[in-house]
Amino acid sequence: MTRSDHSPAAILPGGAVFPHRHLLGIEGLQPHEITFLLDEAERWVEANRIHDQSAAPLAGLTQINAFFENSTRTLLSFEIAGKRLGGDVVNMHAAQSSVKKGETLIDTAQTLNAMRADVLVIRHMSSGAVSISVSPFFTDD
Repeated sequence: MTRSDHSPAAILPGGAVFPHRHLLGIEGLQPHEITFLLDEAERWVEANRIHDQSAAPLAGLTQINAFFENSTRTLLSFEIAGKRLGGDVVNMHAAQSSVKKGETLIDTAQTLNAMRADVLVIRHMSSGAVSISVSPFFTDD
């Protein structure tokens, strides 16, 4: 999900606004919200085929891929997706960051927040790591 909404609000069938700012899983979502997400996924597949980058959904937005666990296939798929959608993509590998010197996940998240990226993708070996790091990243400071 993005920090700043550069597109119209996500409208559910019936006119309701999609109420979730972060998507960490589908637990707790209503069936109509899941259907909405699947429909949106189909729309983004089409957007992925856009050749005019000025009309791309992520044009002018910055995406940071923060990988704390090695995964060539996942890293490349998120990098390619971000670029095909028109985003400026930056990859951060924990092995080449201050995490190697003992920086905590929260410290790293605060540093990423200071960069003011619009989209954050996290790959971490601990299942709760994303929820820990989301809070400082998505502040309005």
